[in-house]
Amino acid sequence: MSATVLVTGGAGFIGSHTCVELLEHGYGVVVVDDHSNSSPRALERVAKIAGRPVTAAYGIDVRDRRALSAVFDAHAFDAVIHFAAKKAVGESVELPVEYYDTNVGGTTALLSAMREHGVHRLVFSSSCSVYGDAAAVPLTEEDPAAPTNPYATTKWLCEQVLADTCRRLPDMSVLALRYFNPVGAHSSGLLGEDPRGVPDNLMPVLAQVAVGRLPGLRVFGDDYPTADGTGVRDYIHVRDVADGHRVALEHLGDERGMRTFNLGTGVGTSVLELVAAFTHACGRPIPYEITARRPGDVAALVADPGAVARAWNWATTRDLAAMCRDAWEFQELNPSGYPD
Repeated sequence: MSATVLVTGGAGFIGSHTCVELLEHGYGVVVVDDHSNSSPRALERVAKIAGRPVTAAYGIDVRDRRALSAVFDAHAFDAVIHFAAKKAVGESVELPVEYYDTNVGGTTALLSAMREHGVHRLVFSSSCSVYGDAAAVPLTEEDPAAPTNPYATTKWLCEQVLADTCRRLPDMSVLALRYFNPVGAHSSGLLGEDPRGVPDNLMPVLAQVAVGRLPGLRVFGDDYPTADGTGVRDYIHVRDVADGHRVALEHLGDERGMRTFNLGTGVGTSVLELVAAFTHACGRPIPYEITARRPGDVAALVADPGAVARAWNWATTRDLAAMCRDAWEFQELNPSGYPD
């Protein structure tokens, strides 16, 4: 029998692409998602792409311990991939309590359900933001954490909770993946990023400006110590992120305890460089204005992906042009996002 994986936040941007990856590799997939920033329609698209649906999908909040326990009662899980979380840096500065409640509280509720039901294998969706305002890039897993905003702090705290849990429960095996700025979409154009409300992340803003849903882009700061003054990030195709999570499942059995890996390309791209690349992909001008820096942002975050390459012989396979092309393909085919 194939392994069955619980994917929390499985209808979201990264979660839905990971569900496709898992289904195409023979896994059984069960999804928990409260759809606070996702659409149930995404899972219909997942089934169309993969040729088969997820085993089950539950519209619940991962913090609802009774409902979550019932999901574990109904299925025998071999492992869990935990995406469910709030993820916007700017919003986290405005709503810190909500971010701690959702991100840390959701993780502790999930760990309690796993412990009660004898599930010991977890892939945790962490973030490069835990490194904070790094003095130099690229960043290795040995660089110290120094989060600069509540979102990043919640991810760092979750890693500490997981590490402590592994020390207490020797059967636990956890892989925390610190990935760097996922963008793009499925090449079919059926699956992509469709945030509710005004998006906080750069790529969906670019796509919505290009399709006419937003009037223009605000570039937060042009006085950073970078080549053009705008923030530099390591953008990674969402399908590479999904593949990395699927491969992580295969390596949970390598050893017990907590391990951490960066997922990234190792290439930094500034905001203005991404604007230029997306303009080329969509063939339309992207109007933008320079505004003040956004609280919590940092100058540069770029991964050193060497550790995961050495451990798993894994690396990204898609470049910035593919990221922009696929993101635009999804937005052009779905100008209003997923239908409600």
